[in-house]
Amino acid sequence: MNRRDATGLAGSAALGAWTALGVLTAVVVGGAGAPLWLDNGLLGWSVAHRPEVLRTLARGVTDTGTGATPYILVTLAGFLAARAVRHRLLAAAFCLACLGVGQALRHGLLELVHRPRPPRGDWAAHASGWAFPSGHATTSALTAGLLIVALTLRAPRGATSFRVVIGCWGMLVGLTRVYLGVHWFTDVLGGWLFAVGWLGACLCAAGRWLPALFPAPADTAPTAKRPPEDHAPQDPDRRG
Repeated sequence: MNRRDATGLAGSAALGAWTALGVLTAVVVGGAGAPLWLDNGLLGWSVAHRPEVLRTLARGVTDTGTGATPYILVTLAGFLAARAVRHRLLAAAFCLACLGVGQALRHGLLELVHRPRPPRGDWAAHASGWAFPSGHATTSALTAGLLIVALTLRAPRGATSFRVVIGCWGMLVGLTRVYLGVHWFTDVLGGWLFAVGWLGACLCAAGRWLPALFPAPADTAPTAKRPPEDHAPQDPDRRG
């Protein structure tokens, strides 16, 4: 896939995710923040299936989706994505800005929607603030997305297992928020949609205006055409 196609795909993904998030947000606001669809069912199942060992494991996973860990990982993604040494600091700064500005925008949406969290009696972890969209889900999905993009740029046909593990981690962090009872499932879904929309917008902008920071994958980079060989004319009378 060339740069133009990748930029177009990122823009299309962003548009689709923003549209879906807009619909979901309108439904949440229209219902005054009440649980939607599978929210009650998934919360009830989580509360009924939380032995101590799984609660401890879920808390450990959920803690990786906040604090310094995501910022360290996206910095690594920036250094990994850029091939030229002089571009690595700029790429790392871009990834940090993508995560930091995304968090600020998400917080603004959080304050606008004002959705309450599930009942406090169902919580198995600390939480604060409003519920929609989930901060842990947004942060981990953005971080996972940037890491996957960086790995794809450096090894487009390799590192598949790493990309799968990173993607599963990003999803698990969001799901632990439901399992621990501090978010409705639609909060997490909103966080994922926000992350896809914002990441797609950032990648589309980078593809258009910062092409040097994120070069095309090595396997798909255009190669120089070899000059045609200068064959001597065939002599019909020449004997081999």
